[in-house]
Amino acid sequence: MNTIGSARLQLLGSAIFTEMAQLKQQVASQGIEVIDLGIGSPDGPPHPRIQQALAEGIARQGFYGYPSSEGSAQFREAVAEWYTYRFGVTLDAQTEVLTLMGSQDGLAHLPMALADPGELALVPNPGYPIYNAGVALAGIEAYPYPLREQNGYLPDLERIPADIAQRAKFMIVNYPNNPLAAVADLAFYERLVVFARKHEILIVHDAAYSEMAFDGFIPPSILQIPQAKDVCVEFHSLSKSFNMAGCRIGFLVGHAGAVGALKALKANIDYGVYSAVQHAGVEALRLSIETGYKPAALYEDRRNVFVHEFRQFGWEIPSPKATMFLWARIPEGGTSRQISREILQNTGVVVIPGDAFGSEGEGYVRIALVHDKETLQEAALRIGKWFTSLRQ
Repeated sequence: MNTIGSARLQLLGSAIFTEMAQLKQQVASQGIEVIDLGIGSPDGPPHPRIQQALAEGIARQGFYGYPSSEGSAQFREAVAEWYTYRFGVTLDAQTEVLTLMGSQDGLAHLPMALADPGELALVPNPGYPIYNAGVALAGIEAYPYPLREQNGYLPDLERIPADIAQRAKFMIVNYPNNPLAAVADLAFYERLVVFARKHEILIVHDAAYSEMAFDGFIPPSILQIPQAKDVCVEFHSLSKSFNMAGCRIGFLVGHAGAVGALKALKANIDYGVYSAVQHAGVEALRLSIETGYKPAALYEDRRNVFVHEFRQFGWEIPSPKATMFLWARIPEGGTSRQISREILQNTGVVVIPGDAFGSEGEGYVRIALVHDKETLQEAALRIGKWFTSLRQ
């Protein structure tokens, strides 16, 4: 029999994630207690109100039929209400809101709904892996635009070649950013909307970390820019905002044509989000509106602890304004993959090499703040001692 598997599979993911998982098992088998700071999965449960709503939904007999692929009217209306509360943006719950099984679901499928094989998309480098994966699955050509430290990890729009911009069907952006922990303000979004209008590009903004910001910074929505809905869509997820990662619920809002295109595709490939989860999602959004609930303070404390501990050992890490990640420049003399392996083998702490997110990530590692402060202190102490030994 011929080898099973399409050529597209070779374009997906990064072998480094598999490699780090295997190395983690090897280290653990040696009796070392591994602290995994690799995957950005929340380590706490949802708020009790959300848990209660989920339990109520599970008990409802009417919630066991196939849900609508576009999401319940109640959830979509709650999204629209939350957008007005959070960003001052008005949305039509029927045409400008689509429920998803997490934002990754939408990011994986939206390229198929927006463009045809051989057309072009602008994709960030470094970027969250699903961006390139979704584009590859759709047979779309990716143009990786660089995000660099000297430019605040914002795209230099003027340096994108004019012929590339004219060909591009859409451009993926992500702020607050994973893996870079960078943020953007309304002034940047204004420039981005002008760029999109000039070149007739749809902006696809992944805003999954908008509720995880620190130091008084409040991430805006690109849809706050006047007429942005003419050229923009925006993804959100309840995974990080409300510790609902395992529930798999998120949404897409904005440009009615793009929302409708993904809605049409989704109607042919799935039956939507379990109704009890949508019921809990409504409660999560109401909780935010009624109380201003966010998990950000927890991660701000963790960030402060980890950055402080690292600095005690002379490893300077920027203190980000948002997300659950740190983006750390590695010591000179090694590659991102080499340093990540050495950290795991010598300290038992898992971090992800920056080049797993694209070539521009070389020279950095991503650290996820997904444990309590005491565990993070222990991880920082282990890495700090190893780092000190390198300098001796």
